[in-house]
Amino acid sequence: MYLAKSSKAEEFINDAEIQESLAFAKENKNNREMIRSILEKAGEMKGITHREAAVLLECELEEENEQIRKLAKEIKQRFYGNRIVMFAPLYLSNYCVNGCTYCPYHHCNEHIRRKKLTQEEIRKEVVALQDMGHKRLAIEAGEDPVNNPIEYILESIETIYGIKHKNGAIRRVNVNIAATTVENYRRLHEAGIGTYILFQETYHKKSYEELHPTGPKHDYAYHTEAMDRAMDGGIDDVGLGVLFGLNMYRYELVGIIMHAEHLEAKYGVGPHTISVPRICPADDIDPGQFSNAVSDEIFEKIVSVIRIAVPYTGMIVSTRESKETRKKVLDLGISQISGGSRTSVGGYVEEESEEENSSQFDVSDRRTLDEVVNWLLDMGYIPSFCTACYREGRTGDRFMKLLKSGQIVNCCQPNALMTLKEYLEDYASEDTKKKGEELIRKELDVITNPVVREKAAEYIENIHEGKRDFRF
Repeated sequence: MYLAKSSKAEEFINDAEIQESLAFAKENKNNREMIRSILEKAGEMKGITHREAAVLLECELEEENEQIRKLAKEIKQRFYGNRIVMFAPLYLSNYCVNGCTYCPYHHCNEHIRRKKLTQEEIRKEVVALQDMGHKRLAIEAGEDPVNNPIEYILESIETIYGIKHKNGAIRRVNVNIAATTVENYRRLHEAGIGTYILFQETYHKKSYEELHPTGPKHDYAYHTEAMDRAMDGGIDDVGLGVLFGLNMYRYELVGIIMHAEHLEAKYGVGPHTISVPRICPADDIDPGQFSNAVSDEIFEKIVSVIRIAVPYTGMIVSTRESKETRKKVLDLGISQISGGSRTSVGGYVEEESEEENSSQFDVSDRRTLDEVVNWLLDMGYIPSFCTACYREGRTGDRFMKLLKSGQIVNCCQPNALMTLKEYLEDYASEDTKKKGEELIRKELDVITNPVVREKAAEYIENIHEGKRDFRF
């Protein structure tokens, strides 16, 4: 039985409900009246159901498909404007006890170089990231209770927050580690993490168990119910994701929207972010082994439909995707991207050779952070290094209420401009600085509240004079 409020994985991610939704969508893929009705509802920007989303994904009508793209752009603009939040992953350790067939960290891979950063090595990596200009990290580690216990993760978080180098500081540490206990989530919350991120990989239970044949990750229910335990442990910003290409993309889209509906129904707070990675080459992993590859066209539609279905969520695309693909999906829904990323353990201090590879996946977009920032400025986006909501306690339902009401723009727009100004003063190339200063002048005028606009201009001038870390 499908029960959105249930705590059981197979009830809030119910296979029969997904299959019925997919069949319904297939039957109605050319039902113009129904599709227009769904789009009219979606135009209220309060979201649509997983079944309605399945219909939009399946839609074959050219005019309506164009409307889907147009509406996704409008919703993205309504909730996130032209701000793009910047972050970088930091891989702490690639030791792992799981047997995931799509990940080179799997324990049977004997030729990948295993590495775990010491706290001193973490310090060097963070200094390198700060010297790029990053303020927000997502830490990653394989699942290994001996090499990567929760105590190691907590110590690493403390180390990262404690590093102040020149004008640099990591102000938000998001955490992407394996499913764990309520008590461990409580400890992560007390350590001051931002978002807890965990990718489902696939919501299809049979496929999930086949893709995770050995190790603790084999337990579908324990993994799928992890966000509930995180919420119970006090973490109210959680990030969902599936790895598109492992299973049928239609099934995964319905599953991830159902997961968002579950969190809304049970906790009143949906996912802070949704990530949309596609499987890509990595060490001993060949994407050609997986028969469910997602084309660029379908990928763009997936992004559009998720944006329409879950309008409030932040959407993330990583450097798995090429520059060209990232450009296409930015205005369809993406609000966060990584820049200057390394997916190897210790890769920011010293880039590895192929023989010493410890990467989780190959990076397609290999540009520096400054090149990515420059590129965003050319397209009229505001590269944002803002972490203010997290540090002001605007998380969970407090953040969502401000976002859904549209009031968050009074914080986000000036905070984005102020953190961009910090980047321009401390890290940008001359060309990037010139473009950024011009954009800041233009975007200050967009702020409609005169008090906020005046204060933001004052803070920006203070940043120019050498002061740092202003926020609304």
